[in-house]
Amino acid sequence: MLDISLKQVQTVSFGFLVVLTVGSWLIMSWSFAQSVLVGGVIAIASFFSGHRDIASFLKTFEPPEEGKEKEKKQSGKSVYIVKFWLRLAVIAVILLFFIRSGKADVIGLLLGLSTVVFAIILTTLSVAGRYFLRRKG
Repeated sequence: MLDISLKQVQTVSFGFLVVLTVGSWLIMSWSFAQSVLVGGVIAIASFFSGHRDIASFLKTFEPPEEGKEKEKKQSGKSVYIVKFWLRLAVIAVILLFFIRSGKADVIGLLLGLSTVVFAIILTTLSVAGRYFLRRKG
C-alpha cells in the first residue's frame, strides 16, 4: 500500500525551507534569505490550512454516529470554497505587502513558495522508489 504521510511532507517541507534559507543567506544575502523564509512559511501554512479545510469538508459526507442526532451541517461545498478564496486573498495581501514594502525579493519569495512543491515531489519519488524496489524482489 502506498502511504504518503502528511507528517512526512511537513517534515520535508520544513527541511527544504531551512536548507533554502541558510543556503540563500550564505550564497546571496540576508534579505534574499528572509524572502525565501517568508515565502516558505506562507506556502507551508497554506498547505496545511488547506488540508484541514479539505478534511472538514470530507467529514460533511460521513454518516452521523449511532445514537447521536444528526447535526445540522452547513453546506460543506460553499464553506470550503469561501475558505479557499479567503485563504488565497490573505496570501495575496501578505505577498503584496512584502513586495510593495521593498523588503522582499520576488525571486526569493518564489523560491520559498516552492518548498511544499519540492517536498511533495521528493516524498512521492521516495514512496514510488520504495514501492518499485519492493516489487522487484
